[in-house]
Amino acid sequence: MKDAFIAKVTSRDAVVGVIGLGYVGLPLILAFAREKFPVIGFDIDRSKVDALSAGVSYIRHIPAEAIQAAFSRPDVDAGASAQATTDFTRIRECSAILLCVPTPLTQHRDPDLSYIEATARTIGPHLTKGQLVVLESTTYPGTTEDVLIPALRETSALAAGTDFMVAYSPEREDPSNKEFSTSTIPKVVGGYTLDSLDAARALYDCVIAETVPVSSCRAAEATKLMENIFRSVNIALVNELKTVFTEMDIDIWEVIRAASTKPFGYMPFYPGPGLGGHCIPIDPFYLTWKAREYGVTTRFIELAGEINTAMPKYVIQRAMMALNDQGKTLKGAKIVLVGLAYKKNVDDDRESATYALWDELARRGADVSYFDPLCPEIKPSREHGHLAGIRGLQDADLSRGGYDAAIIATAHDTVDHDALATHFPLVIDTRGVCHPADNVVTA
Repeated sequence: MKDAFIAKVTSRDAVVGVIGLGYVGLPLILAFAREKFPVIGFDIDRSKVDALSAGVSYIRHIPAEAIQAAFSRPDVDAGASAQATTDFTRIRECSAILLCVPTPLTQHRDPDLSYIEATARTIGPHLTKGQLVVLESTTYPGTTEDVLIPALRETSALAAGTDFMVAYSPEREDPSNKEFSTSTIPKVVGGYTLDSLDAARALYDCVIAETVPVSSCRAAEATKLMENIFRSVNIALVNELKTVFTEMDIDIWEVIRAASTKPFGYMPFYPGPGLGGHCIPIDPFYLTWKAREYGVTTRFIELAGEINTAMPKYVIQRAMMALNDQGKTLKGAKIVLVGLAYKKNVDDDRESATYALWDELARRGADVSYFDPLCPEIKPSREHGHLAGIRGLQDADLSRGGYDAAIIATAHDTVDHDALATHFPLVIDTRGVCHPADNVVTA
């Protein structure tokens, strides 16, 4: 089974199926298409399928030219090797099936694996012997063996490890990072069996600069969590230091710049208004949840989570004090949140700390709007459906004035943040991007 699969991979006859056409799945499709693999992208969202089939990109950092080079279009015959579809019966055409589906948290901060389970049950009836199934979604150790494989078993008569191979390889996408791309970031791979590991490595070796094998799916799952928990804990540390140094009238950004000159033993992390994105705010809770099953407490990780989730309220407290100094109250104040995306230079607003700021400001009676040239309209979501359809302000709106304060939540390079101080009576800077001014307050 393994040898036949690797032979197909080597000859580029292996059809690669990618489920989930978002920020993880789409770059993966493009990587395989560049290496001349036939690729089928699957998604339940018809609008994404239609966009790709028309050669249109819906992710800012992925140019339309890349889509057009990879995806077959009805009116163009350019030898493109990728297709997009909502027809999951075509799973049977694939040699490898890569699952890139969301793994959010529930309202109670427990892992939500419903997307993995539903996808597994959907593809189960269409699995054929000799295929490789790889889970790429971030999750807790044990998910591949304890959740994915049993869910596949519910609708498939085939046996994992015997009739088809299974592996786990966590995504490491960093949207808009100009130094690293899908193909140049080393890829960790763990297999359900040794044959599964060999097959997965053979596949990824064709498109990734380096594969890093580990002993099991569980080790690969733990690796992804460690990477993001490391970041979460260090961000929490610098966020706490920011609150301490602010009381001491010390500029945290100056301190970070100075500390960064040490060539060993230090790595800079940067404070902000809270955590955002689909990894760092979520991944630590996957491990703390699983650790409870073993009777283990993760106090350090949980403390970091508490600090980071408390940052939006800290920012708003700073804003309230600054408004009070100007003889104003937060209730009834017109506040503009600058930056909706979860980090700079991307158009991805998932789990953005800006939403936490928005909810708290609105709860306290402020009149809230936002400005983000990369996110012109708020998309529908489970968490913030009540804000869907709201459009961001334009440059002309900011220069027109009439607002009480701007809170810089995300600092895109394309935005002139110093100019905000000329348009707003008060600027709350959570990213250290404004030069000192009488009406600029760090938070």
